[in-house]
Amino acid sequence: MIRSIDVEYTGPKLVSKERILAQMRTKVGQPFSDQVVEQDIETLYKTGAILNVRIFAQPEGDGVKVIVAVQTRSIVREIEIDGAERIKPKRLRKEIKLKINQPVDEELLEEARQKMIELYQGHGYNDVTIQFRVDPIDQSRGTARVVFTVNEGIKGAVSKVRFEGNAHFSDRVLRKQMKTKGKTLISLFDKSGRLDETQLQQDLDSIREWYQDHGYIDVDVKDVRKERSKNGPIIITIVINEGPQYHVGKLIITGQVVASADKIRALVKMKEGSIYSPKQLRDDAKALADAYGSGGYVDVVISPEGTPAGSAVIDVHYKIEEGARSFVQRVNITGNTRTKDKVIRREVLVAPGDVFNTVRVETTKKRLENLGYFSKVETYPEDTDIAGRKDLTILVEEKRTGSLSFGGGFSTIDQLVGFVELTQGNFDITNWPGLTGGGQKFRMRVQYGSVRKDFVLALTEPYFLDRRLSLSGQLFFNEADYLSSEYNQRNYGFALEVRTPLNRLNQYMYATVGYRLQDVDIFNVSSTASPQIQAAEGSTVESEILTSVVFDHRDSPIITRHGQMVRFSPYIGGGFLGGDVQIYGLDLEGSQYFLFPGDLILLINSEVATVDSWGSGSDVPIFERLYLGGSNNLRGFPFREVGPKDVNGEPLGGNTMARTTVELTFPIIEKARGAIFYDMGFVNDAAWSFGFDHVASDVGVGLRLDLPIGPLRIDYGYPIQRDGYNGGGKFNFSVGYQF
Repeated sequence: MIRSIDVEYTGPKLVSKERILAQMRTKVGQPFSDQVVEQDIETLYKTGAILNVRIFAQPEGDGVKVIVAVQTRSIVREIEIDGAERIKPKRLRKEIKLKINQPVDEELLEEARQKMIELYQGHGYNDVTIQFRVDPIDQSRGTARVVFTVNEGIKGAVSKVRFEGNAHFSDRVLRKQMKTKGKTLISLFDKSGRLDETQLQQDLDSIREWYQDHGYIDVDVKDVRKERSKNGPIIITIVINEGPQYHVGKLIITGQVVASADKIRALVKMKEGSIYSPKQLRDDAKALADAYGSGGYVDVVISPEGTPAGSAVIDVHYKIEEGARSFVQRVNITGNTRTKDKVIRREVLVAPGDVFNTVRVETTKKRLENLGYFSKVETYPEDTDIAGRKDLTILVEEKRTGSLSFGGGFSTIDQLVGFVELTQGNFDITNWPGLTGGGQKFRMRVQYGSVRKDFVLALTEPYFLDRRLSLSGQLFFNEADYLSSEYNQRNYGFALEVRTPLNRLNQYMYATVGYRLQDVDIFNVSSTASPQIQAAEGSTVESEILTSVVFDHRDSPIITRHGQMVRFSPYIGGGFLGGDVQIYGLDLEGSQYFLFPGDLILLINSEVATVDSWGSGSDVPIFERLYLGGSNNLRGFPFREVGPKDVNGEPLGGNTMARTTVELTFPIIEKARGAIFYDMGFVNDAAWSFGFDHVASDVGVGLRLDLPIGPLRIDYGYPIQRDGYNGGGKFNFSVGYQF
């Protein structure tokens, strides 16, 4: 038993005995525990005030006396920055996290040093060196002074990276393997032009790996020259000795029993006579392991070897140990303290009694990671007492899934916009008061801008009735001043939607059926507005069923390089559904992406739509009519400019619309792409009127940037076929806000 605890100090007593004992679980009157002591040591280090600590026990009477030997950290009283001239010390202090009267922390000092180096490099001082030291002020009181010594060097950013000796790969191809790049117009954001020696060495390793993966096993970077004129830019020249290109001699396979050598040869991509590639060797070994694993051979071992066999020839040998076939005994889930078991199990693609398919297990792991609920997901087989049976254990480590975010942005349509958004990706409406663990999606967003106000409250159950059936509900309020110069529009109501995959038809297809009830209010109508707009003033109740069938086979929804997406959306309102509006409509939109050499992406996007009244409905209201013009379609025209207008030139919209966009984007630098586009379309007054009498079109150029503050998109379109529009070209701009 612990009879007493004493604290012994080495150096100044900067942390009181009471504070140290308060951090510890080791207490007088309790049994001495090595495990608790280890936890206490870890806790004391985490305070940041302790430099060294040791806890041990000595005999005392019928128990022990615990000694806590500590050495506290010095306290920072002064911060000096010497040698900083081009960037003032005051500016440097603002960029670092160091504060006076805090314990000396070497990690924070190193972070501060790196932050100052980055700031100098951002201003073109690539030769800068910064060192720091800690000088005692009063050792008896444990106070210290932190001194940063700056050697600014000569200003001059990296202007170009070039190569010598690269006969088989162009400078452009090799530069793509590097993060060190010549300075660009947006160097403040993409950090181009900076010379970091550590990063440069990593870039050289990337170049070697590129060559070796293309068969040049003996490649050598012979020299790296950095040349600069006085106070001028830096030119980096990388000298390469490529060496010969290696090919595969013999392809040898041994140890296989279940599978034949011919089947194994068919699976590997690196054949006899192919270019030898270490990366392809690894990929082929993974393909063989997956092929065996899909059949339940969990313990298979694939050992690939490359053996020199003459001039620029390497023999490839796959040694295979197949092991026995395994089946799933149980699926065990551990680590989920909030997330319900069923939320995890519905993502698992194997069940007890199934073949232990390692490919399906790996897919399960990715599905669980993609949920966004876990910081770590591990899947592994465990032996059981039954031969040929293994348990699948899934270990998860949960993370925070809720977020409160706020921000703003600007676009040519919405103008200035600010928002606050609360989301919870692992919501559970039945789990009060925690409200987490059920795998539901909750979202509340309030948005306020100079020309719009929005409120959205949404909840989605992705597995309604424990089936692959998504049910979503939404309450909304939208008020927009930008739709017309003659009136304002307010929409509020609720919507429900059911979504289901159509795997029997195609794994890339899904369908939705929804219902929306909303009140649409046209108000603040100008006294000089035309009779058509005057007639729209007032409140209208709209009750609609909305459906869609979607085929989505894109490789990525963020930057799509190849694939297709087609959406067909019929809808109907009024009649047996009630409400004041009796309309129906159809909308068909399709996109096709093509990837060309040089990362050129060609997009062809087309849409046709029509809307009409039915039954006792007399007309399509102005808020349901179709419009073109602006940053989302015909970019050479103002918002809603294309289509029928009243006597004052105010857009009235039409009942039929068709449009096409052809856009080619190309890389400029990392996270920046340029665009060339052509838009064409028309809006006709009558329903089902697809005549080309009022075609408008434009051409233009654009820029796409992925910035830390958010995505930035700039387009300039110039009208070709104007359809009565008399203005010039149009800029469309947005940043930090997706519209």
